[in-house]
Amino acid sequence: MTVQIEVLVVPECPNEIAATELIQIALRDTGVCANVTCSVIATEQHARERGFTGSPTILLDGVDPFATPRQAVGLSCRLYATPAGLRGVPTLTELRSALRHVGTT
Repeated sequence: MTVQIEVLVVPECPNEIAATELIQIALRDTGVCANVTCSVIATEQHARERGFTGSPTILLDGVDPFATPRQAVGLSCRLYATPAGLRGVPTLTELRSALRHVGTT
């Protein structure tokens, strides 16, 4: 099974590279096969249409495994709660876990 990974970002997202590098490391570590694409969300309307809650958003087979209740939709940077505090990307451990989960369902 091949997982579809889509990274949603705002134009010139400062965390886009970190997110894509993190995904590549997690894929290598887990052995999950995936197609990775990146989509730029440039307007508030597009953000509403996609349910975009901040840049970068990582979707695994169309689902945001890091979603939290009542996240605001709109053009903004996204912060992930990690053991080290708020960061611009999830932890490698969290991403590996999400990939393993989606790769087995």
